Order: sequence, then C-alpha cells, then structure tokens
Amino acid sequence: MTAAVPDVLLLDGVLDADQAAGTVRSILAEQQPDGAIPWFHGHHLDPWDHTEAAMALDTAGEHAAAEAAYRWLAARQNPDGSWYAAYAYGRPDHADGAVCNAAKETNFCAYVAVGVWHHHLSTGDDAFLEWIWPTVRRALDFIVAQRLPGGPIAWRVDEHGAATDEALLTGSSSVLHALRCGLAVADYLEEPQPDWELAAGRLRHAVTHHPERFLDKGRYSMDWYYPVLGTALRGPAAVERIAADWDRFVVPGLGVRCVSDRPWVTGGESAELAMALWAVGESDRAVDILRWIQKHLRHIDGSYWTGYVFEDDAIWPEERTTWTAGALLLAVAALGGDPATVAVFGGDELPTGLVVQDCC
Repeated sequence: MTAAVPDVLLLDGVLDADQAAGTVRSILAEQQPDGAIPWFHGHHLDPWDHTEAAMALDTAGEHAAAEAAYRWLAARQNPDGSWYAAYAYGRPDHADGAVCNAAKETNFCAYVAVGVWHHHLSTGDDAFLEWIWPTVRRALDFIVAQRLPGGPIAWRVDEHGAATDEALLTGSSSVLHALRCGLAVADYLEEPQPDWELAAGRLRHAVTHHPERFLDKGRYSMDWYYPVLGTALRGPAAVERIAADWDRFVVPGLGVRCVSDRPWVTGGESAELAMALWAVGESDRAVDILRWIQKHLRHIDGSYWTGYVFEDDAIWPEERTTWTAGALLLAVAALGGDPATVAVFGGDELPTGLVVQDCC
C-alpha cells in the first residue's frame, strides 16, 4: 500500500490523489524482490527504463523502493562499468535476472548517473551517494571510452565486445544529460573528473552543431525533442526546434507519434515531450498533451498502455509498461515543481562540462 502521494504529483485533468497513487502502485507491483523493475513481469528489464521507473518512485516518496532499484544496478554492473541491454523477468525461457541481450547500449549504461543524482536530491542521503559513487564512476568511465571522433558516443558495444563506429542523436543526448548529472555528483563529492568535462563539452557541441555526425533517424520523434530533453538545447534554439516539427509528430487530442509516418501515438514519447515543453517554458502545451493521453492510454489500475493506433482505434502493443507510467509521473512532477525533478531536467543547475567553440 502506497502512502499519500506528494502534491507535486497532482495535476488537474491528469492525476488526482487516487489516480496518482494508482500509478505509483502499478510500478511497485512490477518491482521484483531483488529491486529490479522490468517493463512488466513476463518481459525484461533494461537499465535505462529501470532507472526511469526508479526516479518516478522517488517523486512519489517511495525512496526505499528507488534505492533498491539502484542497489540492483550496483550488484549487476559488469567489471568494465557497463550493463547488458536486457535481463529477463518472468519469462519461461530464462531464469529471473538472466541476461537475454548481451549487447551493451551506451545510453542505457550512462543513465544511472541521472537517477543517482535525482535520488540524492530527493533524499539528501549522503551515505548512499558515497556508497554508489564507484558504480557511477565506472559507468561513465565506460561511456567516455566509447567516444567517437568529433564528440559523439558510439551507441552500442556488441556481445563480442566490438563497439560500433556510429552514434545516435537520441542516445547521445541522453548520455550528455548523464555526464552532466555525473559531474554534479563528482562536484558534490569533490571528486574531479576532467575527462567527463571534456567529453560532455565535445558531445554537447556535436549535438547542437553537427547533426551530420549522427545516424539519420529523423522519422522518430525522440530525435526531434531529445536534444531539448537531454539539456543540450535551451532558449530560442530549443523553442525553434520544437516548433519546426510540431505538426509532423503531434496529433492534437491524442498525443505524440513515435514515428512520423505511422498512425501510432505513444505514452512515453508524449510524456517526454511534455517534459521538454516544460523545460522551455511551454507548460500549458505540456499539460494539454498529458491530458490527451489519459483518454486512451490510462488503464483502470493506474498503469499505462504503451501506445494507441488511432486509425484502427486499437491499443498496441497490448502491454502496460513501467517506463510509460514512470515518464508520466516525472512529467507531472516537473510541472508540479518537485525540486529534484526540476533540478535534473531543467538543467540550469547542472555542470556544463568544457565549453567547446564552433571550430571543431
């Protein structure tokens, strides 16, 4: 049974107290005894979505459950600082916690830094931050080792240990956010990390000035808004980027398309765009989007369907994912002024890393 949810999770037309509590319970119901938060039981866990769900739990005051999720990451970290791309839970073909995808995706591995900094801002628990610091340090050292010429981060290391020479704009934007949060942790603990500062500066420069250094995934809405969500863009440049593709991805009254040429709106992308809109001062539009998805993606138990095919009036896929619920709670928390969520996703208080001029 969850405690009363904080007021920051109450948003008119989106969540009242009972609805917010139901959404929190839907995540807690999927968390496993070892702290793992899979997409849903019978599927798998990936480290990025696991962390997002843990952050959502912190917004609700469920700090012990969030800490258990971070302790799961610390226990499962590979010697090189990485995590595998997927771990099975509730699947008949794998034992719980068994690796079911042995590749290593860099944005998955980096995101622990965002979660840990958010957890510390939520709890003020210095002892836990000091305990998990080696986990964060190893993770971001692994990330920095995957740098490509010009600043991007290779998006994947395959199951044989070979890193690709290609980068993704969405993934690299998320990695930038993680490096900035990692630098915040390092500053707090007085553990300087000059390599991270250099990597963050060069990566931000690549994201904001050199789209040609990334694979072309422009059909996907995440490539549109993630440079804003990942804190690379702010101010007029961020507003212009959101405006440029609004009509291509936003379906009024329904939500945000995952892919521009498919009649499919998804809860995760809708909630993340709402956070990006909030970050650039467009909270009214953010609230509108969150209200839209309540109509067709919210389940009676407070969980959220992943997506809705509006041409067929059909839920697809028929799964309710912890990360969709987590993204929704984080967006509401940002709009509600939760201090930890505002600090982490607003970005104003995060270290910038080395400033790189537009000459490289």
